[in-house]
Amino acid sequence: MSAVWSQRVRVEPEVTASPNGSVNLRCEFTNSGSTKLTQVSWMFERVEGDRHNIAVFHPQYGASFPNKDFDGRVSFTQGSLENPSIRIDKLRMADAGRYICEYATYPSGNEQGTTTLIMLAKPRNSAIAIPVQAGSSEVVVARCEAAQGKPEATISWITTIAGHYNHTSVPERDGTVTVKSEYLMIPTPAENGKEITCMVNQRTQIEPKAFPLKLVVEYPPTVTIEGYDNNWYMGRTNAVLTCQADANPAPTDVTWRAASGQLPPSVQVDQNRLLVRKVDETVNTTFVCEVKNSLGSGKKELAATIIGE
Repeated sequence: MSAVWSQRVRVEPEVTASPNGSVNLRCEFTNSGSTKLTQVSWMFERVEGDRHNIAVFHPQYGASFPNKDFDGRVSFTQGSLENPSIRIDKLRMADAGRYICEYATYPSGNEQGTTTLIMLAKPRNSAIAIPVQAGSSEVVVARCEAAQGKPEATISWITTIAGHYNHTSVPERDGTVTVKSEYLMIPTPAENGKEITCMVNQRTQIEPKAFPLKLVVEYPPTVTIEGYDNNWYMGRTNAVLTCQADANPAPTDVTWRAASGQLPPSVQVDQNRLLVRKVDETVNTTFVCEVKNSLGSGKKELAATIIGE
């Protein structure tokens, strides 16, 4: 005789739990009146129609747990026909499904109630900025991942940088889902250090997880020379030129020279600074500053004009 769904079998329609945790599945028979309760069974249905008996309680023969998948993990919390609630320990993602509490009664036959167990898994979230070289082609500059979550996480990006993203979603063997998202753009030196934030939303999280990142765009040096005021007159002392470089990675070498060859004798170099101790006719030349990093080099020239006496 097939069981019928009954309002007299009181269960919770839906409960949630997490892997390695425990869950109580409540069941009770209400308003039994003259109905005789003879036995109660819990069945597990992972796929509709494929039911497996996991716990049985009989007032004379006691409790039985016939399913090996639940061996040692399922127990009756009270062990009575009136309240045959069960507890499942050491939960697995594969425990998600429908749990049917079914009473064998006389004279009305079998009556049942169903609880759906939803297994939730908190994703392992991570995000990184990927160092790239400036260029004219679109490349991945940031990556964000929400691994092995259930339900599937959603990933979004917050940034003012022009670009776009793509998502991939991979089901795992344990029923969880790994979501990956990549942000793509054409990298220029101006984007180096710009902020981009990955946002991960998922049911188990109280609020979205934010991962603020700074883009890493590498490029060879762009050089400027500062300090020349067009007022280098004969006899002036301690005129200074400073060689500035915009580069990533940081410059490894700064070199000063004259376009004609050697620097004038009245010039002294201190790293990126060039000091003209005294302006004379020998500094009426073109100064060149060259800066190198691991990606290449850049240089700048400055033609100094000496104002006569």
